[in-house]
Amino acid sequence: MPYVVVTNLARTMRELKERSIWMVGTADDAPRTLWEAKLDGALGLVLGAEGEGLRRLTRDSCDHLVSIPMMGSVESLNVSVASGVCLFEARRRRMQ
Repeated sequence: MPYVVVTNLARTMRELKERSIWMVGTADDAPRTLWEAKLDGALGLVLGAEGEGLRRLTRDSCDHLVSIPMMGSVESLNVSVASGVCLFEARRRRMQ
């Protein structure tokens, strides 16, 4: 899975959206869950800092926001774990 380090995330997201790549961000207060989201086609996953989440401009630049459903009293996931969950779900759907 390729990844890119950029200096201006909002600008990069805008450029990717111009190339028809959908930006899906994660947020604990998102209106839909990862299980409900459309994850096919060209997709960029945007995950925020642990405990803090996405910055406002980054959040506003996303096409969709999704939450990761969790059981129990877990407040937030380590960003690497959240990435793994999101990537696994996107891949699982593409394999169906």
